[in-house]
Amino acid sequence: MYDWLAHRVRSTPDREALVNASSGNAWTYATLDETVEEMGSRLSALGVTEGDHVAAALETGVEAVCLIHATMRLGAVLVPLAPEFTPPELADRVDRADVDTVVCDGTTESQVRAAAERLERSVSAVTIGDSDRDDVTPLSAAEPDTLTPTAWEREDTQLLLFTSGTTGDPKAVRLTMGNLLASAIASAFRLGVDPEDRWLVPLSLHHMGGIAPVLRSALYGTTVIVRESFDPGGTVDDVREYEATCVSLVPTMLRRMLSARGTLPDCLRFALVGGAPTPAELVERCRDYSVPICPTYGMTETASQIATARHSEAYEHPETVGSPLLWTEATVVDDDGAPVEAGESGELVVRGPTVTPGYYEDPAATGEAFGPHGLHTGDVGYRDEDGRLYVLNRLDDRILTGGENVDPGEVVDALRAHGSVDDAAVVGIDDEEWGEQVAALLVPSDEGVDVAALESHLRERLAGFKLPRTIGTIEELPRTVSGTVERDAVREHIREGDTVTLERSQPSGRAASDAESVRAVAHEESEGEGEPSPDHPGEDAPAEAALEAATDTDATELPAEDTAAYTGDSDGGVDAVSNPAAEPELTEPDTDRRGGAALSSSEEPAEQGESDRLTGIGGSETDGETGGSNDDGDSPADDDVSGTEADESDVEESGADER
Repeated sequence: MYDWLAHRVRSTPDREALVNASSGNAWTYATLDETVEEMGSRLSALGVTEGDHVAAALETGVEAVCLIHATMRLGAVLVPLAPEFTPPELADRVDRADVDTVVCDGTTESQVRAAAERLERSVSAVTIGDSDRDDVTPLSAAEPDTLTPTAWEREDTQLLLFTSGTTGDPKAVRLTMGNLLASAIASAFRLGVDPEDRWLVPLSLHHMGGIAPVLRSALYGTTVIVRESFDPGGTVDDVREYEATCVSLVPTMLRRMLSARGTLPDCLRFALVGGAPTPAELVERCRDYSVPICPTYGMTETASQIATARHSEAYEHPETVGSPLLWTEATVVDDDGAPVEAGESGELVVRGPTVTPGYYEDPAATGEAFGPHGLHTGDVGYRDEDGRLYVLNRLDDRILTGGENVDPGEVVDALRAHGSVDDAAVVGIDDEEWGEQVAALLVPSDEGVDVAALESHLRERLAGFKLPRTIGTIEELPRTVSGTVERDAVREHIREGDTVTLERSQPSGRAASDAESVRAVAHEESEGEGEPSPDHPGEDAPAEAALEAATDTDATELPAEDTAAYTGDSDGGVDAVSNPAAEPELTEPDTDRRGGAALSSSEEPAEQGESDRLTGIGGSETDGETGGSNDDGDSPADDDVSGTEADESDVEESGADER
């Protein structure tokens, strides 16, 4: 089997394949294939060959989509990395995944170069932009080479995606061609596929939730619409303007979209919502406004979905994630690993063709993760009498905030590395907006904690979504007899004690950014409620003074306005705040990218087509004209998967032959 785009272009070359929501430019499968062929041939000329590991440190956009297909055509293994990662985070993952080449862009080049300097071996850096550096090669400088597509077997590793394991150390999940194919077929059996489907993807393309629609659309012969950055109102407007029938979201995104526009356009067949538990109240809100929400439960190790509820099922059972998908078996086990009866809670264990064969170069972690019934998810849940799954909580201490996994140990290490912190504990605390937020309890040194200096220190070491948003202090951390931190006691102290708050403006380090960003919506809401805007905080004491008050035994409860406030990001940049030790408002953007989440940038809108930098092949530069019409009068190809809301019982037998 060759790359899916190569098969698709032979079947439906004139069908619309890709739309850039920011510019309106569109590609047919024929023109997308030409663009991917050119990217692949240039990478080949730069030495990328079959079996190489190619990391992508790219902003979400057309180039990232093309690289997904180009690496598949080359027979290379793609290693997607978050564009907001700091140099230490990038270097660690590049080293663990044995990356040969890193593809970056103008916004990530400096981080990639700094990461390369930390490595003991040489790694090639290629940029899709312009660069005059000797240690980075522009893709445009390479003369296209003759490219022979690589044939794939189902057991071949196609992706290495990083996730946090039970130890907290980053592990590279191996996903094979067979995993991805089985996931695409099983998803189609559950959600159905219409030949005219148009799937809007506002998620980052370093997550499986963003990558899956890109690959599936090529398999299905449908259209994928890529949004370079998320903002709630603009994303709803894109659904309407581009007549999207499908959209992938995390719960925080959906909630903000509904707050921005009230409801979603009726062109949607489904809104697939996962990455974090979907609150029952959000499902009920969707039911009341006829939004076809499909709560889903999945993980990187299963190539996305494990179970998904159709919207009609979710309306009747708001807390369920539905039944397992085709070919996926889910078993609930007790502490001894024995299956339990329906209605009894335990750890969810899954197996099937979508489940990873293991972690890259980590046999110990692989052995620990798998048991007699399959992959141990680390999640606690139960099944009802009708086979529906319900996910309750997690076994380990990982924090899931806005769809992003945070390892508390990594944050603790960064906190302890600062001279003003003698010890620290990090936990997740409930947050209505983000599901959980990162909170820290510090044991300050004799000099006390300078919050601005601490924040600057953390931003150089951690992606923005990992930063503690609530910080408290204590003379000594509560511990058990064995010396383990008592996390429940830590949470209680944080909830009941004096704390300082660092405001969070985005669902993740990269999830929200344009002119109508999450920050803009929050600003409008706060103006409507007569509360201070985050961009115009109150005149009370700065955050440094608030933290000093928190460490004072005679301090009173902090006022809500005592926060370090930030402006929203309007241009997709991931800029750390400049001069964090200056004014606590911290509203001036730093034009130099320094790791951390996107919290400030200009309000200038992106120019049309600015991200379509490769060649623009097939992408019209005028009014979003497509490189080919969808409306060609041809009937759907015989190999299209069709029919919405497919009945699995009707097709399971034939589908099993595809396995």
